[in-house]
Amino acid sequence: MSEPRIPEERSGDMSLDELIESTKEVLEEKPPVFEPTLPAEYADLVSEEEEQADVYDYEEDYDRYRIPTPIKGLLYLCCVAAAAILIAVFAWKCADEICALTAEDRVETVTITENTTMAQVVDTLAEKELIRYPWLFNLYCMFSNADEKIDPGTYQLNAVFDYHALVYAMMETSENRATVEVTIPEGYEADDIFLLLEENGVSTVAKLQEAAANYEFDYWFLEGLEYGDYRRLEGYLFPDTYEFYVDDDPANALGRFLRNFDNKLTEEMQADLADLNGTIRSRKLEAGFSASEVHDLTIRDIIIVASLVEKETSGAAESGKIASVIYNRLCSKLYPCLNIDATIQYVLPERKEILTNADKAVISPYNTYTNAGLPVGPISNPGMSSIRAALYPVDTDYYFYALNPAGGHYFSEDVYEHQAFLDSLLGEEEPEEAETEPAEETTETP
Repeated sequence: MSEPRIPEERSGDMSLDELIESTKEVLEEKPPVFEPTLPAEYADLVSEEEEQADVYDYEEDYDRYRIPTPIKGLLYLCCVAAAAILIAVFAWKCADEICALTAEDRVETVTITENTTMAQVVDTLAEKELIRYPWLFNLYCMFSNADEKIDPGTYQLNAVFDYHALVYAMMETSENRATVEVTIPEGYEADDIFLLLEENGVSTVAKLQEAAANYEFDYWFLEGLEYGDYRRLEGYLFPDTYEFYVDDDPANALGRFLRNFDNKLTEEMQADLADLNGTIRSRKLEAGFSASEVHDLTIRDIIIVASLVEKETSGAAESGKIASVIYNRLCSKLYPCLNIDATIQYVLPERKEILTNADKAVISPYNTYTNAGLPVGPISNPGMSSIRAALYPVDTDYYFYALNPAGGHYFSEDVYEHQAFLDSLLGEEEPEEAETEPAEETTETP
């Protein structure tokens, strides 16, 4: 600070006392204070002192506005209780969903195909209202590897099933698979059976044909049969009433037929085949067949004969007679061909009421008009009565039979008797034509 200055014009004329007084007056005066001013462009800036002055001192009013400790404790307890209730409700909802504690007793049908994804399975279950929380079921499936357990098929699922039961109910071995009862009539061909199974939702015709042609079924009576043709199972699809799974595996469906056939063909029946072969061998040798021409019949041959009987007979009462005509011809050099119309119908694209000569000349190993002996394979799937008729034929001398208008068939021992019966049916219509065109040696009505 600069020292106070005493005015010069007065310092020489003033006395000491006056000088002291003047000096006091000068000292008592306050020096001017320098107050800097900001330029106009910085006018909106606030100094630190002013900023501090504007800060509200909350600490001063803290005690006045603070929540009392009892109320704070009560609020804390309420929050904890609310959180506990929410957690409990959430846990109950999840437990109720997983364990189906309050689910209603309701059955829904769910179909899973080979191409169905796990996400689609979950969506289907949600659409059927078998689950309410897809995200929770997805989480369960992820930890339980459910995608590796669920198999294609159609299932009857109940809403009361918990998650574990739902997953195991959608397995191939589950008892909850939807089933359908199908009755296979005797004499149905493989094509008829496959179509019937498709109509009942068991499998498709294409899948059944593929399995029949190429699947390796482990049955002794199929040994030696070539793969590639679905007709290799013809004759062994035993007609009966079955309960199939809906959308079943085709090999599993066909296996039911084959197991049933295997059970029906008893060891006693297989042993009796030896007795039949002994009889036929003796008859052939007596008829002039050489030893090299005599061959024992196999089980397949019996099924072939049974399939012919099944197609030709009009009732179980005459099955044995039909079988006797077939064996009589097999043991005859005079009538080497069976001449059975049903074998022609089997190979024709469409069935016909009356066969033409062109039809009877069709080139096929099934044609019993042009090929001697039995056809190459069965032409139908025979029932037990026809199988027993083939294994235990009636002993007759019949070589011909024709449909009888009175019912059943009329059996004849020779061509003359047979022709006379046919003429009796025709009466006197077109007698000249009847004389010029002799009746064909056939086991059926021409």
